[in-house]
Amino acid sequence: MEIIGQFNLGFIITKLNNDLFIVDQHATDEKYNFEQLQLTTIIDSQVLVNPKPLELTAGNESILIENLDIFKKNGFVFKIDGTVGIENLNHTLHKKVALTAIPVSKNCIFGRDDIDEMLFMLQDSSHTMCRPSRVRAMFASRACRKSVMIGKHLSKSDMRRLVNHMGEIDQPWNCPHGRPTMRHLINLDLIEDNN
Repeated sequence: MEIIGQFNLGFIITKLNNDLFIVDQHATDEKYNFEQLQLTTIIDSQVLVNPKPLELTAGNESILIENLDIFKKNGFVFKIDGTVGIENLNHTLHKKVALTAIPVSKNCIFGRDDIDEMLFMLQDSSHTMCRPSRVRAMFASRACRKSVMIGKHLSKSDMRRLVNHMGEIDQPWNCPHGRPTMRHLINLDLIEDNN
C-alpha cells in the first residue's frame, strides 16, 4: 500500500492500485500490539503452598498433559503423577494432575475456570497457543494503552510502520475491542468515469 498521508490526526490514507483506504492509526497499532503480547508474553506464576488435585475426565487430562507448554506460558504449572490413574481407569474422573502454580497479574486471580476454558479451546486445536478470555482482556487493555493515540501527528515513516505491521498479522481487520482498523473509501476509476 502506498501512503498518501494522515487525515484529521487519527487516520492514514493509503492507496492500493486504484483503491483508496482509510486506516485507523490507533486501532491498527492496538491490534498489532495485542497480537505481539498474545504471541510472546509468558505470564508469571505464583507457587501454591499445597498442590491442588484436579478432577478431570480422561479426555481433558490427556489434552492438558499434551499441552503443558501452553498452560505454562499462561502461568499454570502442574505436577503429573504417573502412578495415579492406572487403578482409576473404570472411574470417569482422574486425579493424576495437581495444580502447583497459578498465574498472577496485579489484581487478577486466575483459577479452575480459566483452566476449563483453555481445555475447551484446546479440544479442537491442540498444540495451538491460546489464552483464557481474562488474559485476552488484560492484553487488550495493555495494547490499547501502549498504542499510538488519536490526535498524534505521525511522520511518513511512522505511517509506513503501522501499515506494514498490518501485513504481518493474521487477522488485521479489527482491534481487540472490535473497532475496524481499515475501511475502503473509493475506487478512483469511479471518479475518472464520471468526468
